[in-house]
Amino acid sequence: MRFLMTTGENSRTPDEALFAEMGAFIEEMTTAGSLVLTGGLTPDARRLETVGDESTVTDGPFAEAKEAVLGFAIIDADSWDEALEFARRFRAIVGDGQSTIHQVFTP
Repeated sequence: MRFLMTTGENSRTPDEALFAEMGAFIEEMTTAGSLVLTGGLTPDARRLETVGDESTVTDGPFAEAKEAVLGFAIIDADSWDEALEFARRFRAIVGDGQSTIHQVFTP
């Protein structure tokens, strides 16, 4: 099963130790075949809204900063429990904060 994990603000300030820990975690999960893709997101998002044939584009960043998605990971896991364990390990590295996990529908 595939899962999408998104994450917002973290309590830990990025430093060399965090980057080393995260690098080791990413390498471990990639080697195991569990990590499909991961990345950070810039704050300069665009929001597209459509109504009928009309569309409106709004430039970010957006006011809801506390709920902003700053990073993501797509993982392969055998169960929700395994996906949640991935998220717990990630949070242990980056510190307090929230991650949201969604199962991805695949054919």
